[in-house]
Amino acid sequence: MMFPYSSNSSFLRCRTAAQPSDAGWALPLPFGVAGLPWDGSVTNRSGARQGPAAIRQASHMLCDGIHPLFDVSPLAFLEDHGDLTMPNTSLAAMRQALLPQARALIARQHMVWLGGDHSVTLPLLQLYRQHHGQPVALVHFDAHCDTWPDHFGEPSGHGTWLHEAYEQGLVRPECVAQLGIRSSAQRETRERVRIEGGLIYEARALRGLESTGQLAEVMQAVRTRMAAAGHPPLYLTLDIDCLDPAHAPGTGTPEPAGLSTAQVMTLLEGWADLNFVGMDCVEVSPPYDHAELTSQAAAHFVWTYLSARVAQRPQAAPEPSAG
Repeated sequence: MMFPYSSNSSFLRCRTAAQPSDAGWALPLPFGVAGLPWDGSVTNRSGARQGPAAIRQASHMLCDGIHPLFDVSPLAFLEDHGDLTMPNTSLAAMRQALLPQARALIARQHMVWLGGDHSVTLPLLQLYRQHHGQPVALVHFDAHCDTWPDHFGEPSGHGTWLHEAYEQGLVRPECVAQLGIRSSAQRETRERVRIEGGLIYEARALRGLESTGQLAEVMQAVRTRMAAAGHPPLYLTLDIDCLDPAHAPGTGTPEPAGLSTAQVMTLLEGWADLNFVGMDCVEVSPPYDHAELTSQAAAHFVWTYLSARVAQRPQAAPEPSAG
């Protein structure tokens, strides 16, 4: 059950799922966006439930949506399902409500999910594991490792989802890559991804590296891992707090000395041809945003991801109609 949105409220002002096709496209369109307005698991500052609306609003500045690198627009291939219907207080109830709604959309389209706090990623990984019949590879941008075994004494939260994903066999351990990690944590928690055989690129190791040439070694290491594993289905989860607070102040748990918007964009563009099957962008908290810096960054990351997916389609994208 979805909330119908007008085109002015949708990502890139794309058509909504409730609208009929006006260009003769066979339904459904190949790509979809949906909001996950949940922040019941935050440990510091709330507000991420307002993230989906803010990201959509920021995307309206992208005009016709033609990407300057990929020279395509996702607009003609994309529909927005609005926000999923979710409760506000119970994590278990949220996940119970999310699963059937998200399952139907994953079966229908290549989806991008607008969060919401990071606890939404666990049920999504459960669904992608089920949908593809195998554990998925994972690229994880974040300030925090999210491999804590508990959530301040509770069994689950927005800092435990990757620990739980390992325990449930949802991800391929050697195909997990983390980028931007810099928060405090016990060593065994902070090093969990390496211990399991994956890659960690802490923010400290990435300082001063922004261009394609400077980040080539990082991009190639991830690419080599994916190729060695036979290019398994790859999921992207992008916590906006991977960015330094100077680039993204509007988030619940900001951590200084983070990545720049340019660094993340270079990596997203460089990995355009990998076998991505879905993405979420989480932890955008508009009440703490200044001049919409955070929602603008999130909208551009999602737009770049979708543009890259369109550019990888067998035939070139048509120009979207105006309006």
